[in-house]
Amino acid sequence: MGRLRCQSDPGDSYKLAYYLRTDGHRLRRLVPVDSGLRELQALVRLRDDHVRARTAAGNQLGALLEQHWPGSKNLFCSLVSDIALNFLTDYPTPQSAARLGEARMAAFCKRHAYRGGKPASALLARLRSAPIAPVSLPTDVLTAQVQLLRSLQTTIAQLETTIKDRLARHPRAILLAELPGVGTINLAQLLAEVGPVLDRVESAEQAAAECGAAPVTKASGKTHGVYFRWAANTRARKAITAFAHNSRMQSPWAASLYVNARTRGKRNPHASRIVARAWLRVIWACWHNATPYDPYSHPAAQHLTAH
Repeated sequence: MGRLRCQSDPGDSYKLAYYLRTDGHRLRRLVPVDSGLRELQALVRLRDDHVRARTAAGNQLGALLEQHWPGSKNLFCSLVSDIALNFLTDYPTPQSAARLGEARMAAFCKRHAYRGGKPASALLARLRSAPIAPVSLPTDVLTAQVQLLRSLQTTIAQLETTIKDRLARHPRAILLAELPGVGTINLAQLLAEVGPVLDRVESAEQAAAECGAAPVTKASGKTHGVYFRWAANTRARKAITAFAHNSRMQSPWAASLYVNARTRGKRNPHASRIVARAWLRVIWACWHNATPYDPYSHPAAQHLTAH
């Protein structure tokens, strides 16, 4: 296409239109993404946006507590967990928790079904041993931040319920449902982000390239190098590498690929992309043959299990 370049948009348009008229039969026709995948894609991306917003809101809350009430920041394992938000709702300031004793802490944990495994005495000791901030936090500021996090948590939960419902209705979900280590959200991400790529490209290697699971090879004279592929569908890369990470926890075949890559000196992200590239060949076959993945029909995995 380099010879078709012109110096203006109208000239470019004319040359492209001329090429389509004379050689359009050489080009592959693109089929629009089906409505089910488009809807699933919108839901998955909206959930990702809300998860990022939750992370940002949690970081903001942590910064506030670090300055005004350090004790409550590290009281529980996660600051965005229900038990942590419930504690900040009941005790929004250090003054409100000044008379909090072991019995009341135990009652609080029981009332909110605390499952962290720490006794009330240990939680109370952790709270009391933290530094005392010189300036207390205004109650309305903390309450607003807690309400924001609760709203995000509720929205994310609703989106996940909707994603699960749409996933159950999509006819292609069954093709990848038995992949090792894939969960509901990751399965939805694979269908929504990787699925349109599989429909568009002509081979598993092309899919690996567009999903960022294949490196870029550059050669000039005696110089040869293999580099990270920056030009890729980043959402599809995130979906397939997340699955690759999960799969090596459940599949001996994927675990073996990962260990071999690490043994060769590859870093964790690179090793995960190697596993993702191997899985894309399997997913490609399932997708285009309309055959659900069956671990007992996966030759490479069965060979490894047999030995």
